[in-house]
Amino acid sequence: MVGESLWQVLQTNRSLNSEIKKVCIKHADKPRNAPAGLFTTVPNEILKDRDINVVVELIDDADAAHNIVTYALRSGKAVVSANKKMIAEHLPELLKLQSETGTPFLYEAACCASIPVIRNLEEYYDNDLLQSISGIVNGSTNYILTKIADEHLDYATALKQAQDKGYAESNPALDVEGIDAVNKLTILLAHAYGIVSAPNKILHTGIHNLHAQDARYAREKGYAIKLVAHAHKQEDGKVAAFVLPQFLTADNQLANVKNEYNGVIIESGLADKQLFNGKGAGGFPTASAVISDLSALRYNYRYEYKKCYYQEPSLLADDLYLRVYISYDAHYKIAHGLLERIDEWTRNGQRCSLTGTIHCSRLARGDWWKHDGVSLILLPEPFDLAPAPSLPERVIDVCAVAQ
Repeated sequence: MVGESLWQVLQTNRSLNSEIKKVCIKHADKPRNAPAGLFTTVPNEILKDRDINVVVELIDDADAAHNIVTYALRSGKAVVSANKKMIAEHLPELLKLQSETGTPFLYEAACCASIPVIRNLEEYYDNDLLQSISGIVNGSTNYILTKIADEHLDYATALKQAQDKGYAESNPALDVEGIDAVNKLTILLAHAYGIVSAPNKILHTGIHNLHAQDARYAREKGYAIKLVAHAHKQEDGKVAAFVLPQFLTADNQLANVKNEYNGVIIESGLADKQLFNGKGAGGFPTASAVISDLSALRYNYRYEYKKCYYQEPSLLADDLYLRVYISYDAHYKIAHGLLERIDEWTRNGQRCSLTGTIHCSRLARGDWWKHDGVSLILLPEPFDLAPAPSLPERVIDVCAVAQ
């Protein structure tokens, strides 16, 4: 879809002085709105063509994409990509390859589609004053959550709508399980703080286990539920990073980012909070970022990774307390010892819920909070800097059943 959108835009916009010479496809029998002679199923017809100086990679196979990008860069061809999974999983190798070859590799489209967040982090926020990034970076999940909140649709119906509109894949696991969002956060961390991390090292989950009772709780409190990617610099200089569902109050700018739109709030020491808002899903929004990168290549633009190479890179924080809401089927056993403090507990039919404070290590070391029948959502103020002692043991025993 993105490739076809890019083709259509380039046919009507000649300002780039660019020409698509050849397009490599996987399914030759699929109908396309472009001349048949444009297409090939042989990647080497592009990679070994000396007249092609830029390769645009828009496939959904991360391993194949990595091979294509590697070959192209080593051949001196600049690359533009939208493959966030490939970039996040191979970031150390790609950084080394760019350093060795000096060949530009741009991927604005890999994060938030039409929102130019990477280039802003590279150029505008290339200093130590960057305090935090928080954002809705996946348009598919945001569309689903909007429909659940505004139209009271159930999860399955909202997901089907997202698939029908092309916002979610037929296999939506990458979106709804938070994998797409954590891949994007991995990329943003490198440009914002110089942190080069594997996605599986960052705490994350998606929206697939949210329950109807969670939506009712949100409506009662006046909250919106959003899947939010966080990167927050602490006083010790380390960065707390995670992707988790979160309750947001109405005065949070992200609460009003709806449907397939993305929103990113960047906070710095001098400029305070700035909101970047735009479409995060769909062929044309992604194509707009690809075209922006193609335009930048005319001026030999490349990422400098200033936080990685010219400043002392930050480290990921591993010592933080999060304020959470947990709901779970009544037959589940949530050990009271998992939480530092339980503030309230309720039971509604066969569903229980509690709010309290938990150390992130309790989540990093286990997957109990990702099981079917359990949902975990951050509270509007997610950090607990100095958690008070837990409730008395006899009270906790009523609230949560020990394992």
